Amino acid sequence: MSSIPLPAGLERVLGVLSAGALYADLYFERTRDLILVLEGENLEQLSAGEDTGVGLRRIEPTYYTRYAFSNQLETGVLLDLARGLRQGEEGGIVHPGPPRRESLSPKVPFGERDLAWKVELVKRAARAASGLSSEIRQVRVVYRETEKEMVILTSEGTWVEETRPYFLLAVQVVAAREGELQQGYEPVGGTVGLELLEEDPPEEVARRAAERALLMLSARRAPGGRLPVVLSSSAGGTMIHEAVGHGLEADHAEEGFSVYSGRLGEEVASPLITVIDDPTLPGRRGSYLFDDEGVPAERVVLIEKGVLKTYLYDRVTALKFGKRPNGHGRRESYRHRPLPRMANTYIAPGPHDPREIIRSVPYGLLVKKMGGGEVNPVTGDFVFEVTEGYLIQDGEVGDPVRGATLVGNGPEVLRTIDMVGNDLGFGIGTCGKDGQGVPVSDAQPTLRIPELVVGGEVQ
Repeated sequence: MSSIPLPAGLERVLGVLSAGALYADLYFERTRDLILVLEGENLEQLSAGEDTGVGLRRIEPTYYTRYAFSNQLETGVLLDLARGLRQGEEGGIVHPGPPRRESLSPKVPFGERDLAWKVELVKRAARAASGLSSEIRQVRVVYRETEKEMVILTSEGTWVEETRPYFLLAVQVVAAREGELQQGYEPVGGTVGLELLEEDPPEEVARRAAERALLMLSARRAPGGRLPVVLSSSAGGTMIHEAVGHGLEADHAEEGFSVYSGRLGEEVASPLITVIDDPTLPGRRGSYLFDDEGVPAERVVLIEKGVLKTYLYDRVTALKFGKRPNGHGRRESYRHRPLPRMANTYIAPGPHDPREIIRSVPYGLLVKKMGGGEVNPVTGDFVFEVTEGYLIQDGEVGDPVRGATLVGNGPEVLRTIDMVGNDLGFGIGTCGKDGQGVPVSDAQPTLRIPELVVGGEVQ
């Protein structure tokens, strides 16, 4: 049972809120956070807190959303907010059904280790990174644990409750040599507890970040021009998330603001490409049992063997365009209205051995890690930074290179990919949209792009 102190009279509040609306809901949330940030040898931040509140939403017959929120949960406050959103006559009573309670339960809950143990954990990571080389100049370690409880009551009579754990450990390292600075970054996390540290000990996470920074110190400038590019599975799914995924969210796609608008049933990618968004994957950072509108999480095949099948819908876009919500209405907190969002987005594995893919390239670029970038969802045009890359020469992985960028068009890249590996590698992040951030993961197998513009040193 949720620990959120639900007030009496919610049937009345929901009745007032939903009168004359297409749909209405109440979203209660309690979040507990612990954040540790270590810079060098100093603990720069140690913060723990709890936030509880409620969001009230009604969807008008015009599909316009009215939204209000409060951190006061008294019945009178909620009735006043509901009446303010209603702007009309009093409504009746809505009786939600019996609550359906679910939980993503960690194997090792955060409470099984005390604060001193967690402080020592970030110090262990920092020592491991700084001890790797005298060229390490700066180490930053971030530890964050979050427990989020939600209760959602809807005008359709649904009452769902869910608890989610979120864990994040990230290490950023700066290395220097003869005035040259390079950095390495390595995050791990998911909807898990401290058991993740058995698979990814803090020392190992720190080592990967430090080795990446040191590797880039000795890397040569990346060549520029049109080159074959192999995206390793270790690059995560940044490309699919940014260059393709946002264009498949229904508020963009159904409103005509996406390169994929009006193209359901068309071939939009190579027949080797299947794109899936699946919040039901266990332990992934974007996983959940219900979305933030109380709709059960659902594996959605967006592109199947190159053919565009559907979009990601929340309740508003589903109502407006006569579709079914498919479990992808997400919000940052009770202060925000839901939007159609990605969760765990990935390209499904294909038939090729990753080693065969590299051997097939006489000269090109192997991308092991992707950095930040920009994408235009209307056109699909993108620019991405490569944070770890290597030359491919005569089918072999050669020298490391730095300073590379990838410039292209998402739909065009999907159409030209001609080899898809049988592996799959995940990355994690926080996805921003309309001022909201939500936890996500993305993934891809090893991919061969026959030609892509690589920004680098002109030969």
